[in-house]
Amino acid sequence: MKIHEYQAKEIFKRFGIPVPDGKVATTPEEAEKIANELGSPLVVKAQVHVGGRGKAGGVKLVKTPGEAKEAASKILGLDIKGLTVKKVLITKAIDIKDEAYIGYIVDRRSKKPLVMVSAAGGIDIEEVARETPEKIHKFVIDPFYGLLPHQAMELALKLYNDIKLVRKAADVILKLYKAFISVDASLSEINPFVVTPDGEIWAVDAKINIDDNALVRHPDIEEMRDVTEAEKKELDAKSKGLSYIKLDGNIGCVVNGAGLAMATMDLIKKYGGEPANFLDIGGSSSPEKVVNALNILISDKNVKSIFFNIFGGITRCDDVANGIVEALSKLTINLPIVIKLAGTNEDEAKKILSQTELITAASMADGAKKSIEIAGK
Repeated sequence: MKIHEYQAKEIFKRFGIPVPDGKVATTPEEAEKIANELGSPLVVKAQVHVGGRGKAGGVKLVKTPGEAKEAASKILGLDIKGLTVKKVLITKAIDIKDEAYIGYIVDRRSKKPLVMVSAAGGIDIEEVARETPEKIHKFVIDPFYGLLPHQAMELALKLYNDIKLVRKAADVILKLYKAFISVDASLSEINPFVVTPDGEIWAVDAKINIDDNALVRHPDIEEMRDVTEAEKKELDAKSKGLSYIKLDGNIGCVVNGAGLAMATMDLIKKYGGEPANFLDIGGSSSPEKVVNALNILISDKNVKSIFFNIFGGITRCDDVANGIVEALSKLTINLPIVIKLAGTNEDEAKKILSQTELITAASMADGAKKSIEIAGK
């Protein structure tokens, strides 16, 4: 689960990490009122669950309450990577001498927490990793002992030469680890971690992603959820027994089983296409599940073709076929559907679908190629 910057900063404050004062506004008038309270200069920042806000015009430096109101009016309602800005954070502007990066993730390779620090802060860490990976310093943490003070000092020495700054940074590195572990985060980062000309340190930006599986232990964080349209679909799919994750491509995928889903998406990528989603209808699929799956896909305006790739084990091919026929009668589906069925009750399924105009595929690769070709027309 993603939370907004202002919510992440609330958690940071709880653990003693210094963050600039700020409040959230949902209208230009609220922004002006908050600006009057905080004084100037200020920064007006869009609150959406994506990066690149500054490049999209979602971050503006202002000097007066009137300018804060004007900036908020321009940012609220702005579309940033498909998300509409509904809230802005009005926060104190910080005079910046130096920018660094501090972040924690759960490392899949070591299966342990991993801390990363870099003196190249203030820009996308992915860009730094791609272009100058030597600037990122990583350390795998033993979860039994946690991050120890001398280890935090060693990491801070990668950022600064001034011992006073090293001690301050080490303290924040330790506190961020405590926050990361305490809220069951999958990611927690400060970018940029700022030093002012007079030697103060601030977490100017904040990002935390929470492990969904741990939310039962954090009802206070669960209440912070601000569901996007894509997330609404994912939650709705989950309530109907489907596993769905929206992606950026145009080939809608319907499969049974996570492994088959990954293989299907890999094939689509291999042959030059882009999957629009991960959608697993699971085992013992009823026709209703297939109807629900198609309903989700046709609501995605990016989808140009749909690829059904079903391997019938527990899942019966005739159940899937009946679901498709039912969906075709209930829903307005103007998208071409390519289908590859194999396994349990395969022959029955083919008889059911013989009266439809669906495009059949002889193999997974054939289905992927046909889906891509049709989507491109």
